Amino acid sequence: MTRASRRLTLKLAAAATVALLSPAAFAAAVVGQPAPAFTAPDLAGKPVSLADFKGKTVILEWHNFGCPFVQKHYKSNNMQALQRRFGPDVVWLTINSTHAGHQDYQSPAVLTQELKKFDSAPTRFLMDESGAVGRAYGAKVTPHLYIIDATGKLVYNGAIDDKRTANVDDVKTAKNFVVAAMDELRAGKPVSNASNAPYGCTIKYK
Repeated sequence: MTRASRRLTLKLAAAATVALLSPAAFAAAVVGQPAPAFTAPDLAGKPVSLADFKGKTVILEWHNFGCPFVQKHYKSNNMQALQRRFGPDVVWLTINSTHAGHQDYQSPAVLTQELKKFDSAPTRFLMDESGAVGRAYGAKVTPHLYIIDATGKLVYNGAIDDKRTANVDDVKTAKNFVVAAMDELRAGKPVSNASNAPYGCTIKYK
């Protein structure tokens, strides 16, 4: 094999690896279908399953404090306000799929302190270091939001709002898609904007 052929082979192998690891290649959870089941440890190492919350509306938030788009929604208190907004009948699960070898990875102990600093209030914070939960849902970026209704059906998959920037000031004038979806869901209406492209930082999968 010539040197040029070897280089081409290596390039093709690298491209194939990227394609396999790319979140865009993952099978995404489908709106209108049952949400994929999962179990993942919380910050204390206790396993948490989606099935634990049967009969309740569940919101999933993909998270990485190292991402400026996530920082936008926490520094503005937008995400924390959403976590508290919907009441005890709604379960909010924040999920971190950053693998342990990445520079953005934070240990459960560090994340616990960060959550306290930002006065964050999810029902539980889950560690998905293997990326299994993120891949099951096709989560692509942080933040990426999903809503699962009380019957276990996925009813929303997409962005938090329509201001696709990392500018904290844009939160004030943004249309919040999660709020709109929850308002329609509670009114017994179908979610009109049930699926859209999320924006943010690429999830640092293993």
